[in-house]
Amino acid sequence: MSLIKSISGIRGTIGGRPGEGLSPLDVVKFTAAYATFIAKTTTKANRTIVVGRDARLSGPMVLDLVIGTLTGMGFDVINIGLASTPTTEIAVTGEDACGGLILTASHNPLQWNALKLLNEHGEFLNDAEGKEVLRIADAEDFNFCEVTELGHVYTNDTYNRRHIEQVLALDLVDRDAIAAANFRVAVDAVNSVGGVVIPQLLRALGVKDIVTLNCEPTGHFAHTPEPIPENLGDIMEVVKDSGADVGFVVDPDVDRLAIVKEGGEMFGEEYTLVSIADYVLSHTPGATVSNLSSSRALRDVTNAHGCTYTAAAVGEVNVTTEMKRTGAVIGGEGNGGVIYPAIHYGRDALVGVALFLTMMAKSGRKPSEIRAALPAYSIYKTKVQLTEGLDVDGILAQVKAKFADEKITDIDGVKIDFADKWVHLRRSNTEPIIRIYSEAATPEAAQALAEQIKSIIESLA
Repeated sequence: MSLIKSISGIRGTIGGRPGEGLSPLDVVKFTAAYATFIAKTTTKANRTIVVGRDARLSGPMVLDLVIGTLTGMGFDVINIGLASTPTTEIAVTGEDACGGLILTASHNPLQWNALKLLNEHGEFLNDAEGKEVLRIADAEDFNFCEVTELGHVYTNDTYNRRHIEQVLALDLVDRDAIAAANFRVAVDAVNSVGGVVIPQLLRALGVKDIVTLNCEPTGHFAHTPEPIPENLGDIMEVVKDSGADVGFVVDPDVDRLAIVKEGGEMFGEEYTLVSIADYVLSHTPGATVSNLSSSRALRDVTNAHGCTYTAAAVGEVNVTTEMKRTGAVIGGEGNGGVIYPAIHYGRDALVGVALFLTMMAKSGRKPSEIRAALPAYSIYKTKVQLTEGLDVDGILAQVKAKFADEKITDIDGVKIDFADKWVHLRRSNTEPIIRIYSEAATPEAAQALAEQIKSIIESLA
């Protein structure tokens, strides 16, 4: 059993003893702590919180616990049902609510679930705010309301449609061009909420020929849900066999987008953001931001447009904070997370799909041609499993000292920048692991660097 409390929310496996996994008691405790924090900090006059969830099997149980707890804390609940993370973010501002809870463990397997915590702007809590929620939970410093002050529950199932309407209204989304292109588009939504909203979006964009795979929101994930190549053999075959012009893959909460090229090869999750940023910058020049673990290709593309790139610590809230500081026109993360402030400050696969299809339609280029025109790097990702009592901070400090002659960034773990490559190692916010990401000019060089660092970590451990 696992329970992880971090900037990314409260995430754990379902079942087990309280405090060892995401048990019903833990769900109630952390929800009550969140409600207490929102009551103290919101500027809204109402007491309303939006709740949405992905399709995982534990969703209905966790939803009932969360709604009961929030009403027991005196909050009204707007239940938007099966909804993506970005849709729930949009619903918070749409309802002028005090905050929002998204019930999803994102890319984690089906035994996991999580509480993702939003503020009144529909954005994730920052590190200090998240720590205050954890303090309240640990101290059980919350009070449930009297019977006459209980909240009420309201259902609003309009937000998938409203989200799609907002995407279509973006200046850089051209529905007419997409419809005229007569694309055949394949979709793999891992049997979660993306199976509902992505086909709806495609139809609204004028796509008539849609090939669906794993688009029933049953929660029985057809493959490991993280949208990385080793999990996506089936959709690659579907794209190839069906002659699709492009394939789109989303994770269970639809904030990450992976692309499959015509012919069935992966576009590269790092290049989702890079390609879309190239399109956006060609029309609206401005700053860009990604996290420390993302490809140098975004920096190169940004510089080619005469604009400025900066890197932030890993975590969506860190990226959006830096985007606001720099006035970035686009940003995100190299895991397929596109953040486009013209609609909202959150990773949004719907936005990514619409912008990529518009780029294809207006340029007349296939995905393989779009990819070939971008800077060529290879990224390699591995990990070290954490064991109880391991001094992660001490290990990172020793690695940092070992490479003291290189450029070091330590705002989030340790990133070592060499002239022609880089490696970033950090404790994961979502799993009990140290993540190791490396990038170089060739796959072999990237893997060799990552494995070198992994061996050093294992020897120190």
